[in-house]
Amino acid sequence: MFTNTFTETFGIEHPIVCGGMTAVGTADLIGAVANAGALGFLTALTQPTPEALVKEIARCRDLTDKPFGVNLTILPTIQPVPYAEYRDAIVDSGITIVETAGGNPTPHLPTFKAAGVKVIHKAVSVRHAVKAEQLGVDAISIDGFECAG
Repeated sequence: MFTNTFTETFGIEHPIVCGGMTAVGTADLIGAVANAGALGFLTALTQPTPEALVKEIARCRDLTDKPFGVNLTILPTIQPVPYAEYRDAIVDSGITIVETAGGNPTPHLPTFKAAGVKVIHKAVSVRHAVKAEQLGVDAISIDGFECAG
């Protein structure tokens, strides 16, 4: 087993992350990632409603007893997304690790931090990574253009 600050902080065996991926970041994939000892993120907005996300979190828990998290991607949309409701569904489900991406996570950090949730922010530029660090996220994920890793 490879141990470092990241594996110790997030309670995983391998310093590998399967970030949130639209359409495929479901319990089947994330349960397998967690069972393999890495950290996977269910994709909140792949679920059509916050209530459906709660069910997908429960389904993932049926597949693994290892740590996993939820990705909350914050993007401008034509149809408003009830981000606060998704955030509350994450917290109320007892999720302890969240990956934020897309936009500034500031509106969500107080709720996550008050609930003891560790936040990894996915950034595609050094400027955004430095800003997220200043905001107090627990880790930064640096991704390539269009989150190509």
